[in-house]
Amino acid sequence: MEGWLNTLSNTMHLFANAESVFGILIGVGLSAAAGFRVFIPLLGLSIAGYFQWLPLSEGFAWIASWQALVAFSVAALLEIGAYYIPWLDHALDVILAPAAAIAGTVLTASTVGDVSPFLKWSLAIVAGGGVSSLVHLGTSSIRAAVSLPTGGMGNPVVSSGEGLSALLLTVLAVFIPIVAFALALWILFRLFRRLQKRRAETLAR
Repeated sequence: MEGWLNTLSNTMHLFANAESVFGILIGVGLSAAAGFRVFIPLLGLSIAGYFQWLPLSEGFAWIASWQALVAFSVAALLEIGAYYIPWLDHALDVILAPAAAIAGTVLTASTVGDVSPFLKWSLAIVAGGGVSSLVHLGTSSIRAAVSLPTGGMGNPVVSSGEGLSALLLTVLAVFIPIVAFALALWILFRLFRRLQKRRAETLAR
């Protein structure tokens, strides 16, 4: 009983703290971006941390190091380029699905303020990892739907849209987190509706 009361108290403290609320908004926005591209939001957070635009949670200072900045830059460029190679993009969708969930979890955990480790990682896994996984699932579904009728020729258009979406969400999450959060919710809603529609069409055949 005491444990539940402590968790409830920590949760109330979290949402009463403006810095923590903004941390959640930033984390969810970046997590949604990770559903499109894993390394673009990590690079964005690394840049923001390096130039001290955003404070990072305790234990995540490494993200703001120049070594991480270089590593995320290279990884982001490789990821973006690989998604333009026909059929390799489908393999990446499968391979990077767990990576998107991990990235979303880390991105949220690194931006949430001073709260208990249990609450921080619960939020990070559910909100961060959950959002990035759902977005990744939705975009993979869209890619598959475009790839079949076009023989893969339409995939670069999808890849460009995903890359721009990841970049836009990352920039908004860093500078206007409430807009990034709202956009992330809208994207989730649209992807959910699309998946529902595809499921209904499949069942109707």
